[in-house]
Amino acid sequence: MAAISNIATNLPSSSRVAHARLKIVVWNIASLVLALLVWQVAAVLVASPFFPVPMRIVDAFIQLATRGDTLGHSLWAHSWASVERVLVGFGLGVLLGVPLGLLMGLYPKLYAGTRSVIEPLRFIPPIAWIPLAIIFFSGLSRFAFLIFLGAFFPIFTSTLVGVARVEPIHRKVGVVHGASKFWTLRNVVVPTVMPDIMAGMRVGLGTAWLTIVAAELAGGISTGLGRMMTNYAELLMVPHVIVGMLIIGLLGFLMNEILLLVEKRLFRWRWQVTL
Repeated sequence: MAAISNIATNLPSSSRVAHARLKIVVWNIASLVLALLVWQVAAVLVASPFFPVPMRIVDAFIQLATRGDTLGHSLWAHSWASVERVLVGFGLGVLLGVPLGLLMGLYPKLYAGTRSVIEPLRFIPPIAWIPLAIIFFSGLSRFAFLIFLGAFFPIFTSTLVGVARVEPIHRKVGVVHGASKFWTLRNVVVPTVMPDIMAGMRVGLGTAWLTIVAAELAGGISTGLGRMMTNYAELLMVPHVIVGMLIIGLLGFLMNEILLLVEKRLFRWRWQVTL
């Protein structure tokens, strides 16, 4: 092992990076295989029709991908309906959460004077708004409203907290050299707060997916992964329900990876602490 470590250390920088990435890929594949083996063994030991083996999940996926569901909707239609709703609501959360977080972070008295309104709303779970959303909204606007509530507060809070971390000396240096408020905001405040904003966006994205599934389970629509899972749950077709769960997990994983790539590209200057 020491010899392998020495070889890896002596490799050129680009080769070391490639070696590290390959190692990560191998570990992830091994973890996935191990999880499938544990699942297979547990399903065999339980021997229940409600705890299917992985191959039954694969068969259900092929059926949904080729023939669609019981109502004739394709798996693609269900997936795209959920993704579209998440993107619209999440986008609204970003568009409003970031500017409002910056505004109240730069003017703490404004936040202090509105805490009695903002903070209680932050602790109301988005799914608690579902009855009101069904009454006042319909179609895409209903889901956009619910997902906005789920994504807004993590993004807003992260931005608000990030502004407080801006070093006063940095702002004062700009002021001494005649920098305007807009220049200070663009070149000092926003770059400092961006890591917190990205972290809030990742948390908000997870909340958005939790919200959309709960909202689609409430009914009133025919497409969406949550709706598809409910239909098959009523028929006790567990493999098809698990297909919907896995697709949600995969879509969330891919969207999170996109945010991570953007974050790594924007913040190459950050140190990575390891033990």
